[in-house]
Amino acid sequence: MRTFAVSALREPPFPARRHDATDRVAQESTDWALGHGLITNGHRLRRLRRADAAGLAGRACPEGPVDRLRLLTDLVSWLFVMDDACDEDGLGDAPTRLAPTVAALLDVLDRHGAPAGGPAAAGPLGEALADLCRRVRAAGTPAALLRFVSEVREYLLALLWEAANREHDRVPELAEYVQMRRHTGAVRPSFTLTELASGGQPGAADRAAPALVALDLLAADLVCWCNDVFSYGKEAAAQPDGHNLVAVIAAGSTGGDESSALRAAADRFNDALAAYLATESALLATGDDSLRPAVTARRHWIRATYDWSLRAARYA
Repeated sequence: MRTFAVSALREPPFPARRHDATDRVAQESTDWALGHGLITNGHRLRRLRRADAAGLAGRACPEGPVDRLRLLTDLVSWLFVMDDACDEDGLGDAPTRLAPTVAALLDVLDRHGAPAGGPAAAGPLGEALADLCRRVRAAGTPAALLRFVSEVREYLLALLWEAANREHDRVPELAEYVQMRRHTGAVRPSFTLTELASGGQPGAADRAAPALVALDLLAADLVCWCNDVFSYGKEAAAQPDGHNLVAVIAAGSTGGDESSALRAAADRFNDALAAYLATESALLATGDDSLRPAVTARRHWIRATYDWSLRAARYA
């Protein structure tokens, strides 16, 4: 599948970079996950190390303070653990199974990471998420924390959508999948912490500007669709799941031709990359330097996802 992806996907025309502290942060983030009980020694530890959260975060955030890179890496580690629990360990097989965990995690978000009055109902996932919220509060502005909390909430609610589909063996329609994939991919909270690391976050007026909204949607799609093309082979071989762009296209075509669906998914990525470049060029031509950190963060994420997917053992 990597051979197909490399030959079919257009390589993002952005410089490939990696933070100098990536290797150091990789061990620190693993220790963080162990310390919060997200994983224990054994299968889950090996699985998280193979995922290489720091390798992805270090490419998406190639410069900036090390503690901000750590924060982004810990978020990616948390997301990998949550995704693996849902996709591989059965937590996301049905909404009735997933709902109590989501409710407990939403309580953490509603409190913005403040300690609960009673026992921590969300367990290690909740304790680690509360730690992330507290660190976002300490590192940024109240607006950054509110945005992060909102974006993680969207991710959690989208996981319930996935669980409902799995329970009924339902493959979503293409337009529905494209919309929901932006949330199940947790791209937006990742963008927010990358902007936080760069020290430049757009204000509310800039963030609501149609041009940046359009760029944001395209960047999220590119990150998610690149992930889908690279991961499809492993997912299809292990446990077929309808939550992949290739699978959705195949299900919607006559005969479900896998090779045609792969090519269509790659074409969709390439077309979106061309649209992203045109939209970015128009946005930068306005001369508004306050938008450059946001544009840079999205460039880094698009390139990072492509480069990390070529190397990470997560999809091997």
